[in-house]
Amino acid sequence: MSRVLVLGGSRSGKSAHAEALLAGRPDVVYLATSAVPGEDAEWAARVAAHRARRPASWTTVETTAPSALLRGGTILVDSVTTWVAALMDETGVWAEAPGAGERLAARCDALVEAWTMTSAHVVAVSDEVGLGVVPETRSGRLFRDTLGAVNQRLAGTADEVWFVVAGLPQRLR
Repeated sequence: MSRVLVLGGSRSGKSAHAEALLAGRPDVVYLATSAVPGEDAEWAARVAAHRARRPASWTTVETTAPSALLRGGTILVDSVTTWVAALMDETGVWAEAPGAGERLAARCDALVEAWTMTSAHVVAVSDEVGLGVVPETRSGRLFRDTLGAVNQRLAGTADEVWFVVAGLPQRLR
């Protein structure tokens, strides 16, 4: 059992590095946390590129259920970023629904707890969103802050942490 967190900016090469860390393992479960929206051709092309890179022996599971981390074996999570965005959608924080903040906190806690408790070898990919400008909108700041907090919590219990910049992976721990 080990937990590896791969961080980086958008288009930094973090997913490719995470996949390379699992090269040669035939039993990988690829935990895809973002569905392909039917009307977004550019996003669909990105998802297709990720699918094309995966070995045929890997199994894909599309979910944001934390229990998916508890299945054992080898898991690649791509990505924590879209997982947190989905949790924000599911809990109603964008619309400032009553109790949404508490629901989001509980869902993030469940994600971190599953990461901490898993017996699997997990490699998780996440965007480092705190290096840019302060988002102008409330929703942008909420997303940046929530993902930053989740990343810190995951990194705090990770066995390895990598940061990928311009395709160059740097091991932080």
